[in-house]
Amino acid sequence: MLRDYHRRVVEGLSIAVLVLDRRLRVLFMNPTAETLFELSFRKARKLAFPELIVGAETFVNGLRQCLENGAPYIERELQLVLHPGRIITVDCAAASLLEQDSSSDLLLELRQVDWRLRINREEHILAQHHTTRALVRNLAHEIKNPLGGLRGAAQLLERELPDPALREYTSIIIGEADRLRNLVDRMLGPNQLLNHDEVSIHEVLERVCSLVEVEVDTGIRIERDYDPSIPLLWGDADRLIQAVLNVVRNAVQALGRQGTIVLRTRVQRQYTIGPRRYKLVVRLDVIDDGPGIPPEQQEQIFYPMITGRPDGTGLGLSIAQGIVNQHGGLIECVSRPGETVFTLLLPLDKTR
Repeated sequence: MLRDYHRRVVEGLSIAVLVLDRRLRVLFMNPTAETLFELSFRKARKLAFPELIVGAETFVNGLRQCLENGAPYIERELQLVLHPGRIITVDCAAASLLEQDSSSDLLLELRQVDWRLRINREEHILAQHHTTRALVRNLAHEIKNPLGGLRGAAQLLERELPDPALREYTSIIIGEADRLRNLVDRMLGPNQLLNHDEVSIHEVLERVCSLVEVEVDTGIRIERDYDPSIPLLWGDADRLIQAVLNVVRNAVQALGRQGTIVLRTRVQRQYTIGPRRYKLVVRLDVIDDGPGIPPEQQEQIFYPMITGRPDGTGLGLSIAQGIVNQHGGLIECVSRPGETVFTLLLPLDKTR
């Protein structure tokens, strides 16, 4: 009776628990471990634990040393590659279980921390964006006031000049003042209130595709991977078109003249964005098979005026992030050579 009680307790834990023998074969795994590895205990029983993961020789050697010397083995934020290529991040702890016959099994605990790292990363992105936007607003105020004075003075001077040929210089002053003012306005992004209505994310995507397909070279293909069951979201269709268009154009520019862009939509349930949890969230992935974003730039790509292209303004992604933030959402980016994924998360919530 007590053994059954203990078993039920272990099976009810939210931590993945496995018991391995001295050959690291699976003797037990609780339901959380089955979910983590997407494999039933019946199929995993007697499999060697290294067969459940790809590589991770250092981790496996640590488990073997734990069995040999009896000292606990702990790893924090360890990335494991599971079959078929799924990557998870876990905190793990291993300790030997001494038996009466002096042999020992290994108790392995794995706590998935991807969600915690993701929330921390999202909160950092949101704080970064809000700080940047406040800085840009203050900077815009300090720039636009003297610009207005310069422009007004140039206009007055233009009226007083006796020689029409000299007005060329005042025209340059006025034109450059207007150019700087427009640049500052673009850095701020759209400031009008959102025009909320029911919006189909797929209609937004098809509108973006129709705009992009007339601009791109024939060597660039756009593929759709839509979930048709996604309900309407509550937002501003024109703003969302602008945000998605900026992200897709960024992918097009990264590809150059050849490559593939995949637009994939899915629904996430009980999903947390920053500090807030939503019942349903639209997940839009914009995936390209270009060269990727250098690691040193990935933390900065949503800053205004940050760009890796000589002819770029560095405003497209910053404006897109601002628009998605106005909808209560967030844009994330994961990139490596051959695959860059921009993920737009938009709550299906009419309260905003």
